[in-house]
Amino acid sequence: MDGGQWLDLGVYLLIYSFLGWCAEVLYYAAARRQFCNRGFLTLPFLLSYGMAASLMILTLPALAGRYGIQFLFTMAAVAVTESMADHLNRQLGPGVHWGGERPRALGGSLRGLIFSAAVAACCYITYLVVHPLVLAVVTLAPALVKKILVGTLFALMAADFVGVMYTLRTGGPQAYAHREAHSSEGRIASRITDGVWRRLQRAYPGIREMTPEEQDRCAFARGICLDKLVWVFLISALLGDVIETFWCGLVDHQWMNRSSVLYGPFSFVWGLGAVVLTVALRKLVQRDSFLVFAAGFVIGGTYEYLCSVFTELVFGTVFWDYSAMPLNIGGRTNVLFCFFWGLLAVVWIKVIYPKMSQVIERVPALAGKVVTWVVVLVMVCNGLLTGAAMIRYSARPLQPWPVNAFEEFLDRQYGDDVMKARWPNMISAA
Repeated sequence: MDGGQWLDLGVYLLIYSFLGWCAEVLYYAAARRQFCNRGFLTLPFLLSYGMAASLMILTLPALAGRYGIQFLFTMAAVAVTESMADHLNRQLGPGVHWGGERPRALGGSLRGLIFSAAVAACCYITYLVVHPLVLAVVTLAPALVKKILVGTLFALMAADFVGVMYTLRTGGPQAYAHREAHSSEGRIASRITDGVWRRLQRAYPGIREMTPEEQDRCAFARGICLDKLVWVFLISALLGDVIETFWCGLVDHQWMNRSSVLYGPFSFVWGLGAVVLTVALRKLVQRDSFLVFAAGFVIGGTYEYLCSVFTELVFGTVFWDYSAMPLNIGGRTNVLFCFFWGLLAVVWIKVIYPKMSQVIERVPALAGKVVTWVVVLVMVCNGLLTGAAMIRYSARPLQPWPVNAFEEFLDRQYGDDVMKARWPNMISAA
C-alpha cells in the first residue's frame, strides 16, 4: 500500500467509527429513551466499528460475488473487534468494573450470537449499499483535505484518549461522588474528570471501582492481561515455528526456516493467532466443544486470510498461496485449514492455554515485569528491522540503488541472498 491508500484507509476508519457511534446512539435512544454517548472516547467515534469496517474494506473486494463467505468474514471481523474492544477497556481501566456487558457472539450465549449476527448484518448491508458512495466521495476528495481531516481528528482523539486515561487512573465513581459532595474544588482537571465519569456512568450502567479483592494484582500476569498476552505470544510464536519446521521437514521433505523475523525462531503468525484465539474465545472455555470449533473455524480462516492480505499490502511479499488446493478462498486460506483452525481452537482454549496460564502466573512478579518489558523491546526492534528489510527487498528490483544511509545498511546486511536464504518460499507480490 502506498501513502495515498493508507490515507484513504484512515479516512474510512474515521467515517465508519462515526457512523457506528451514530448507530449506537440511535439504538440506546430507542431502548432507554435518552441520549447516551457510547464508547471509550468522549468524541463521537466508536473505533471498534471503524476497525471492523477497515478489515472488511481490505478483505471483501477479493471475495466479490461470494456473499455467504463475505458475510462470514464480516461476522468474524465484528465478533473479534467487539471482543478486543471489551478486553482493551478492562486493561485500560484496571481498577474499574465496567458493569454488565452487552451480549456478544463470543460470550457463549445464543442471545449474544443473535445480537452480533444482527450487528454484522447491518455492517454488511452498509458495506454493500453505503460504501460505494463513501468510496466515490473519498476518491474524489483532495489529498490535502484528507490529510488535514485525518491529522486533526487523530490528534483530537489522542488528546481525548489521554483525558479518559487520566480519569480512569486518578479516581473512580467513589472519588467522583466525594467531589460532588465537596464541590469546592474548581480545578479544570477535576471538572474534566467529573464530566468524563458522568458520561461513563451513562454509557456503562453499573460501572464502579473494583474491590481490593478484585484488584488483587500481586501475582504476576493474573487473568488475561498485557503481561500474560506477551508471554502467550512469545511461547506460541516459538512453538509455532518449531511445529512448522518439523511439519515441512517430515511431510514435504524440506527443512527450511519458518520464522517471521530475522533473528530467532519466532513465527508471528502463530503468536498473534494464539493471542486472538485467547481473547476472542476466553468466554467459551466452559461451553460445548462444537461451539468453540465453529468459532475457531471462522475466526481462524479470517485471521489467516487477513495475514496474507497484510503481508502482501505492507511488505509486497507472498508467503503462502493455496490457489492449487481445492476449496481455497482467494488462494489465501482454504476450508481444510479452517477445519484445522477449529480443532486448534478447541485444543488451545480447553487444554493448552489453561496450563500455559498457570505456568506463567508462577513467575515472581518483579522478575516477570522486568523480563516482559525487555522481551517486548527486543521483539519490537526485531520486528521493525525485519519489516524494513522486507520492504527494501521488495523495492530493490525497481530501485536497486539505496537513497539514504539506512537503505545502504539494509542492502549491505540483508541483501537478496540473505533474504532468500532466510525465507526461501517468499516471493514478490508484484
